[in-house]
Amino acid sequence: MTHPNSADQPWPVRTVARKIAEWVDRLGAVWVEGQLAQVTARAGTGTAFLVLRDPAADVSLQLTAPIGLVRDGGPAVAEGNRVVVHGKPSFFLGRGTLNLRVDEIRAVGIGELLARIERLRKLLAAEGLFDPARKRRPPFLPGCIGLVTGRASAAEHDVVSNATARWPSVRFRIEHTATQGALAVPQIVDALGALDRDPEVDVIVLARGGGSVEDLLPFSDETLCRAVAACRTPVVSAIGHEPDTPLVDHVADVRCSTPTEAGRRLVPDLAEETTRIAGLRDRARRALAGWVDREERLLTALRGRPVLADPLQAIDARAAEVERLREAARACLLRGLDRRSADLEHVRARLTTLGPAATLARGYAVVQRLSDGADPGTVLPVLRSVTEVGPGDRLRIRVADGAVTAAVGDDTHAGGAEIEAVDGGTAKPPSARPRRRKASTT
Repeated sequence: MTHPNSADQPWPVRTVARKIAEWVDRLGAVWVEGQLAQVTARAGTGTAFLVLRDPAADVSLQLTAPIGLVRDGGPAVAEGNRVVVHGKPSFFLGRGTLNLRVDEIRAVGIGELLARIERLRKLLAAEGLFDPARKRRPPFLPGCIGLVTGRASAAEHDVVSNATARWPSVRFRIEHTATQGALAVPQIVDALGALDRDPEVDVIVLARGGGSVEDLLPFSDETLCRAVAACRTPVVSAIGHEPDTPLVDHVADVRCSTPTEAGRRLVPDLAEETTRIAGLRDRARRALAGWVDREERLLTALRGRPVLADPLQAIDARAAEVERLREAARACLLRGLDRRSADLEHVRARLTTLGPAATLARGYAVVQRLSDGADPGTVLPVLRSVTEVGPGDRLRIRVADGAVTAAVGDDTHAGGAEIEAVDGGTAKPPSARPRRRKASTT
């Protein structure tokens, strides 16, 4: 019967340990897969002690196995190898520890490892971790390079030496981790997180030399691949040699076939960039000189144009043209006035010639009959026929230089002066002429 347990009636340590041992014994035998982190098989002892570690987590389990089982396993039962063990969990009462009593150890074959990697590859590809659209381009000249590699490894030397040879002032922050074995994945994940949180690190490099499939197995681990995909800093993978393609190569932003190539791709070559800058400077200088020459020729051509060489020339030409047009207009107006004056003179001469004064000047006279009692302003009738006057009528005879007054008298002298009446330009015969009347001049 189980005794009651309380603060007043606590169980002794042996009771708790025994209860745990009884519960563990009920678990039965299990198959467990992991990576051997430690193998201790001393000669002269019947039991070997092993440590089986989970490659994806910092979890380990103590194993005990017959020494013959470990020796019969040969190279397969070695530190760093992946194995599948069959055993029964047991709780050791003396030390209060849990271990797994192993009765069978199987090495995980290369074919099985490759099959698991292929299944993981398809899973990560389906999730889009291999999508080129999510990959970022590292900076052209990073200020600080984060390097995750083994301590004093050839990969570290290749990356640092090649990058320094190309750009002597390059800076590194190096995180040394295990690159194979049970501790590789958690250490690399921790180093990635530390470098990703550093604001001065512009790019992170995972570098490791070549090795077997088992040696490179940590770089195909799902935990590491997801940690690389979650990094905000661009990650460069430089694992193994050209034929080696762990899964982290597909997840990383840039894949380099070797650590040497990574050192060359991280930074530009100083000599090449100096030569390129010198060439660009020369091209810029020539382009600028050519542009200046073209602009100078353009300015010279502009200054050579008449409008800029003598700005007043156009104004003077227009002023001369205006003056010429003004003189032409004045001459045209004067010619018109002259023609009109000549026409006016001709008209005036014609009018003068046809006027009474000119007629009188040629010897003609205007005879008007004076009426008695007429007002001084009354217009006198012009005598047009001899029949319009009779004896005694007073006449006013106007000649070119004045006027005289005459009276009509009775002409009884046959040999006296006659007054002819002209009709149609034909003189009447004397027999048909009326009697002539003598006019007396007063």
